[in-house]
This record gives sequence, structure tokens and C-alpha cells, in this order.
Amino acid sequence: MVHSYTLCKNDIPSDVNWGGSVAVDTETLGLVPARDRLCVVQVCSASGEIFLVQMDRYDASPNLQALLNDEKVLKIFHFARFDVAVLRFYLGVSINPVYCTKIASKIARTNTERHSLPELCQFFVGERLIKEQQRSDWGAEVLTQQQLAYAASDVVFLHAIKEKLDVLLAREGRTHLAKGAFDFVPVCADLDLAQTDYRYLIEH
Repeated sequence: MVHSYTLCKNDIPSDVNWGGSVAVDTETLGLVPARDRLCVVQVCSASGEIFLVQMDRYDASPNLQALLNDEKVLKIFHFARFDVAVLRFYLGVSINPVYCTKIASKIARTNTERHSLPELCQFFVGERLIKEQQRSDWGAEVLTQQQLAYAASDVVFLHAIKEKLDVLLAREGRTHLAKGAFDFVPVCADLDLAQTDYRYLIEH
């Protein structure tokens, strides 16, 4: 399924009604923030309005930075640890509050080891997510329609998945555990940027 989106250069419009929460994802050239640059930021409002922001300047995104820094807007990610670190490194933002569907799934769905975004999309919303564009060249000057459609699909279902996970977390009495884990994500991202394994800090 192809979802409608608006392609932007470096920043989002200033007049979007985000509805109190925004789904966020990033596309980079790899998994090391200091080495592999940020190429695309995808954001999706609570009403399903999608913006794909192609980045080539990190000092030209005041609206995007303001959104990510806004503590009144919940930022929903899948694997927030990586995205929060990348956005902090390139845009200098302090992202809070955070919700991570991967963390929520691991805490709520202990009956399975299947917590990838395609698995959650299939399980919760009955949509098949194809990840073949994940390792394509996101640094290209002109992105393909396949890349853009893939980028849109990575954020469009996150609000719905969050709602389903919230029900499971409440049912199992684990909402407070998820909240504590979400609150730690920005700290964990900063530790990753400092190349400090947080597990080392809590080991005997």
C-alpha cells in the first residue's frame, strides 16, 4: 500500500497540527551516528499526515527541532535508542517524552521473541511491511519512489501499534515498567554517543 506524504527539504512546515503525538523514524547511511550521516527524517501526525524530510543541512531545521524538543508532544519510535541518538547528534535536540514500540512489545509480549516492526505491523494492524529498501542509498540526491514509499510506511502504523501495545501493557500490569524504560531512552542514547555501554555501569 502506498501512503500519501509530503517530501520536504531540511525542514517541516510550521503550521502542522500534530495532535499531541508524532511518529518518528530516521534513515541513515549506517548504524554509527558519528560516521554514518542522517539522510531522512520521517514524521507522522496523530491524524496520519506524513512528512519526509530529506536532510543535507543540519542548521536549517528550526521547525523540526522545535517539534522534537517540545515536551508536550509524545514522540513515538520503533527502536528509539538509535533514532534518538542520531537526532541528538545531528540536530542537537533533547527528545522527551519518548515511546518505543520495540521496548513496549518486549515488555508486554513475553510470549514471543518477534518484536521487529514488520512483525508488529502484521500482528497488530494486519499490514505487511517490506524492508527491502532499508539498506538502499539514502544519501542519493534524488530518492526513488520505492525509497519514499518505504520511508512513509515506517511511521504510518506507529500510532495504531502504540494503542494496541498500551492495552496489553495495562492488561499485564506493566505500564509503569514500560514508562520507566522509555524515560531511560534519552540517557541510553547519550551513553551510546559517549561510547559507554550502560550495562557496564550496573554490573558487579
